Amino acid sequence: MVYLCQMITFILNNEKIQTDEAPGSSLLDFIRYEKGLTGTKTGCREGDCGACTVLMGTPEKGVTEYKSVVSCLTPLINAHGKHIVTIEGLNCKHLIPAQKAIVDHSATQCGFCTPGFVMSLTAASLTAEKLTAESAIASVSGNICRCTGYKTIEKAAEAVADILKDREINDPVGWLVRQGHLPEYFLSVPEMLAEIAVSVPPAEGGDYKIAGATDLMVQKAEEIRKAVVTPLNDREDLRGIRVTDGRCFIGAATTISEAMKSQELKKIIPGTASSLKLVASESVRNMATFGGNIVNASPIGDLTIMLLALDSEVILEGPEGERRVLLKDFFLGYKKTDLGKNEIIKTVAFDCKPDNALFSFEKVSKRMHLDIASVNSALRITLKEGTITQCSLSAGGVSPVPLLLHKTSRYFLGKRLSPDIIREANKIMQDEISPISDVRGSAEYKRLLLRQLMAAHFLKLFPESLNLSLDML
Repeated sequence: MVYLCQMITFILNNEKIQTDEAPGSSLLDFIRYEKGLTGTKTGCREGDCGACTVLMGTPEKGVTEYKSVVSCLTPLINAHGKHIVTIEGLNCKHLIPAQKAIVDHSATQCGFCTPGFVMSLTAASLTAEKLTAESAIASVSGNICRCTGYKTIEKAAEAVADILKDREINDPVGWLVRQGHLPEYFLSVPEMLAEIAVSVPPAEGGDYKIAGATDLMVQKAEEIRKAVVTPLNDREDLRGIRVTDGRCFIGAATTISEAMKSQELKKIIPGTASSLKLVASESVRNMATFGGNIVNASPIGDLTIMLLALDSEVILEGPEGERRVLLKDFFLGYKKTDLGKNEIIKTVAFDCKPDNALFSFEKVSKRMHLDIASVNSALRITLKEGTITQCSLSAGGVSPVPLLLHKTSRYFLGKRLSPDIIREANKIMQDEISPISDVRGSAEYKRLLLRQLMAAHFLKLFPESLNLSLDML
């Protein structure tokens, strides 16, 4: 092993854990093979099936906030200072609501996936938000069942919401314990976590600086396991969303789930939550970060495409201090960026446009949700008295890098909305892109998709102003 020894301390169910296991190894493997807790299942190891779902409790202002995460994509070091709960850690003398609902509605068959469903539904019951049938069903978006059929699972989720309809959202843990829906040890967890030093001394010269690591743990799991890693997800200066002097700043370690709940972001970009819902399942959104989505340099990174349309810049932090790079200039080639040695993305920033600025994100993938895009696109546009005064159109999956379509965006300026300008813009756009044929579609198919997505932006934002249908293009 070449990794630097870092003592990792956390609470696993009701036990304090101290380990010098490789910080880049997966939490899943530690749970199963070091602690023998085999209720957490090994499935896809890519965050798709949800069989390895656990709860992660994080101290936040004196309260432990719980969320579902997939343990296969969680580096062990990210458990430091947290409360990790497996299916064994939910055991009471009776079935808890999620377990009872699954039994009552015959929502299990072979049982392999069942622990993951129980963990996701329990995570939903621990949020400081009202639990509805809709939100309970959404909580299991990252869990796959291959043999039961989802209607019984939906009914079970609805039953959990009904059982917990009177839940106290200001103290969900306390209420659930008092009702016998959680083991009593949950009440002592905040005190146990307070005894743990939250910060992990960063490894000098770490090979990898990680926050969510949801892509790295898929693409480079063995490298991460053997590497010296520097954790970033607990750095407060890398988290949060704030608006200052008409400019929005998003910390690189801010998760997609946190962005979905941000009131500031909802004001700036209406429809934020519905757009971000297309990116991944809830258990992955709870981990995946803005900085990670950018730095992996995927040509079809959903957040990157959104941020390009917002004319964003990235603020980089390195040994020489900070520097700023426009996001459109950050990508130098396929999977290559302008990130220097020992630099990290610290913040993403963009101007808050006038109140009449409109935003749209569209994506085509083999599944509507939880899938990698074949082609995606975002548009931010401003009109004044029917004339386009600002336009930024971006696209992914049609070039080696995420693209801000400069020529197409400029063409729209000063134009009035009509089917004709959209048809003409498509001609310009087709010259700006260079898709290739791959497993997600042929080059010709991707050109067609992007044409349709551009039209979809305008149909969605201006349904009353455009007498346009997709077949008119």
